[in-house]
Amino acid sequence: MSNETMRAVLVKDGKGPSENLYIGEAEKPKVGDGQVLVKIIAFGLNRMDIIQREGEYPVPPGTTPILGVEFSGNIVEIGSGVGSWKIGDEVMGLAYGGAYAEFIVVPAGMVMPKPENLSWVEAAGVPENWLTAFQALILIAELQKGQDVLIHAGASGVGVAANQLARFYSANRVFTTVSTTEKIDFLNSMGAGAPTHPISYRTQDFVEEVKKATDGKGVDVIIDFIGPDYWEKNLKSMAKDGRMVMLGLLSGTELPATSISPIIYNRLRIQGTTLRSRSQEYQENLVGRFAKEVLHHLRSQDSPDGLKVYIHDVKSWKEVRQAHDDMAASKNAGKIILTVD
Repeated sequence: MSNETMRAVLVKDGKGPSENLYIGEAEKPKVGDGQVLVKIIAFGLNRMDIIQREGEYPVPPGTTPILGVEFSGNIVEIGSGVGSWKIGDEVMGLAYGGAYAEFIVVPAGMVMPKPENLSWVEAAGVPENWLTAFQALILIAELQKGQDVLIHAGASGVGVAANQLARFYSANRVFTTVSTTEKIDFLNSMGAGAPTHPISYRTQDFVEEVKKATDGKGVDVIIDFIGPDYWEKNLKSMAKDGRMVMLGLLSGTELPATSISPIIYNRLRIQGTTLRSRSQEYQENLVGRFAKEVLHHLRSQDSPDGLKVYIHDVKSWKEVRQAHDDMAASKNAGKIILTVD
């Protein structure tokens, strides 16, 4: 392998099942003005990686087809106009793609210093999930102190971050839906960052639980990944002037025949968002605000306090097929991280 190439996780035929993933040779990215080249130590898995692998997630124009949007590693080269970053700095960052590789080039504003109290593995699990949760809860839903929140897919990477951020920003009640009692036990183990009302959607009706706990008022904010299957229940769960941020479509894209009257009469605000489609300026501003308000509060999951990075499993990137299968089967409570070796 020459200095112009690197190893990366590639997809045979450009798309397909997890069996199509393999480690092959790719062109090593070249650093440009305002950019940094990072030698990757670990990267995080996200459900969008699976959707992209299957050919159902169109990447932003000009983005590498290599999967992966979050990573940790060392800066090994810098472009002009980068500012305070220097070679050797330990960082974690967000990317439009390309993190399933030995090297990645990103704008300097898309990386953050790796906190000393986080391992490389933990740092790789921060950017996408925590920034997505932060964007949804704080920037879009405008969560205020004392408000009530409902978070779906509460044991996912974004869900775990959102639960903790809701408590960190002084939400009143934090409801969270999960699929199993084991995941409820996991959430309850999060201490100060645990939701106040974990709900098993297989055995409980989250509308009833929300209405009972809020004396019929409903929640002020909903973070939803599910889509159609939860649409009517979500509307019934929202308080007047409630806000719902939609981050996923796990149950499909088509709504059933439904009444929109609750949206009008309860003055509801519903907004969809994806972080990956945002402009570089937007993402850099988001990274900057997150770094200022939240980054120094992050701790290892073994720490007795602080916002914690929870890791479900760590694998070599040589096990990328199994890692994708585990995430597709929703086996994880917390992040799945792969290390480059």
